[in-house]
Amino acid sequence: MVMGNLTVFDPIFAVDDLATFHGLAIYDTLFSLDSKFMPQPQMVEKWAISDDKKTYTFELRDGLGWHDGTPVTAADCVASIRRWAQNDAGGKLLMDRAKDISKKDDKTFVIALREPLGVLIDLLAKVSQPCLFIMREKDADRPVTEQVIANIGSGPFKFNHALAKPGASVGYDRNEKYVPRGEPSNGLAGGKIVNVDRVIWDNIADQQTAVAALQAGETDFIWLPPADIYPIIESDPNLALQVLDKAGSDWCFRMNCLQKPFDNVKARQAMLHLIDQEAILRVIAPDPKYGRTVTSIFGNNTPYSNDENTGWFKKGGDPEKAKQLFKEAGYTDEKIVILDPTSWPEAHAALQVLAAEMQKIGVKAELAPSDWGGLVARRMNKGAVESGGWSILPTSDSDFVLGNPLSAPYLAANGDQAWYGWPKSDEYEALRAKWADVETLEQRKALARKMQRVWWDFVGDVRLGQVVTPIARRKTLTGLIEMPQLIAMWNMQKASA
Repeated sequence: MVMGNLTVFDPIFAVDDLATFHGLAIYDTLFSLDSKFMPQPQMVEKWAISDDKKTYTFELRDGLGWHDGTPVTAADCVASIRRWAQNDAGGKLLMDRAKDISKKDDKTFVIALREPLGVLIDLLAKVSQPCLFIMREKDADRPVTEQVIANIGSGPFKFNHALAKPGASVGYDRNEKYVPRGEPSNGLAGGKIVNVDRVIWDNIADQQTAVAALQAGETDFIWLPPADIYPIIESDPNLALQVLDKAGSDWCFRMNCLQKPFDNVKARQAMLHLIDQEAILRVIAPDPKYGRTVTSIFGNNTPYSNDENTGWFKKGGDPEKAKQLFKEAGYTDEKIVILDPTSWPEAHAALQVLAAEMQKIGVKAELAPSDWGGLVARRMNKGAVESGGWSILPTSDSDFVLGNPLSAPYLAANGDQAWYGWPKSDEYEALRAKWADVETLEQRKALARKMQRVWWDFVGDVRLGQVVTPIARRKTLTGLIEMPQLIAMWNMQKASA
């Protein structure tokens, strides 16, 4: 499998696609989402809620064991929930409501709340990053700012430390002692059946080389084939394109709201007016069937998508308006550093368009090229560009995930506690806090409109478009799970060529 350069192995420490795929292989979760996006028990055998809806009791299923041979316990779950909650918006909400999270016995733990939280099970089953992966207590019993490096989970695959070649490849072996659930595989829920003995995850930075390897049968899967090679794949009788995430991804860029010039809302508003989404889409999704514009913070396809406060959107953007807003922000030729992941070809191409448009209006924009691992490391720096910080970074999130502002990382605006870029709006956060207690769909839709109005005023990010991205595979590789956001290695099968 060609997946990219896995540099961070802790999916709670790093809110990152690759770290999350790694986590999905070696760790397990308390709950999982089925193909209809309903939460189903995974490590949990059964659970109950008290009459006052304030106390949840969870009992683990039999057969759960760590790769080091020790059993999974309720104490592991408690420590994992507490650590995950440090880096997850929904988890923070849980901790705000929690009176106690504690072990009852080796297989049972309890979450006691100060007030009801009807979305609790949804939060535990979330597929947006960071997912609630359960780790050993001794690994989870540390701050989220300290990376776990043991790579010992209880999931269907074991990390093969001997095969790890930093920057080149990592390997996963079937966990022979893993006990899958008895239900059929259904989305990310049900039995996690591993049908292959080993998965090798390669990092091939050059996309032409990766496609050649796919054609030659040297690899079976490419996660993000560049759009300009779709015709090559479609013309090869041994290869296929397959859309696993039918919801697609909403692309955006985040601005460092802590540093100049984007600590000034006028500069952030300038970027909102500058962007020509259709120009961006021409380079990231040349085939119109794979891309469309997006103006709602809740994506294009969720129940909460709306058009509130989207008057800034214009075909071709509005460079003159952007130039004026930069002037009003007091911009004085500060260098703006754009983190440029060259190992992500579409993002690299989009950022070249962005930098050129910024330069046209007199903004001193500069690309900082690196592979994705370099971007992940640098984006943690909250300092000024002179101190190794950054101004803009590209990212994307599942359109599906954006339907839940309690768990979508990008939809928090709580400053230092928010996702990279660290936007802050107390007015918006007060509205977002109401989401957990709104009972009807219509009430949530009304709340979503209020939230979006405030968001586009303070500009927590800038959208670049919605893209549906197929994976490329050899036709001998089947059984891939079609779900938003995540790539699962179980269930897949490889037939003889």
